[in-house]
Amino acid sequence: MLELAGNAAKDNKKTRIMPRHLLLATRNDEELSKLLDGITIAHSGVLPNIHSVLFSKKANMLTNEGTNPSLSSSSPRAAPIAPDPEPPGPPRCSN
Repeated sequence: MLELAGNAAKDNKKTRIMPRHLLLATRNDEELSKLLDGITIAHSGVLPNIHSVLFSKKANMLTNEGTNPSLSSSSPRAAPIAPDPEPPGPPRCSN
């Protein structure tokens, strides 16, 4: 566990092992995560994780393009929307 925590500290360019590094080491290792599943390490924070639903649709389409045929550019959902035509201006007076 100390070896993994030391590697996490090096990855974060630190020379000391902090509680954060212990958390990163235990949660990223499958066996240690299972063993220490019910414990909380004080002052360690949480694992960085952003749910995929929170990413913008444009970013998702750029990353998923070509991998998922339902999101390809030929899909009607991915087609660009044409702008509305400009409304007519005020009537012109003829002299």
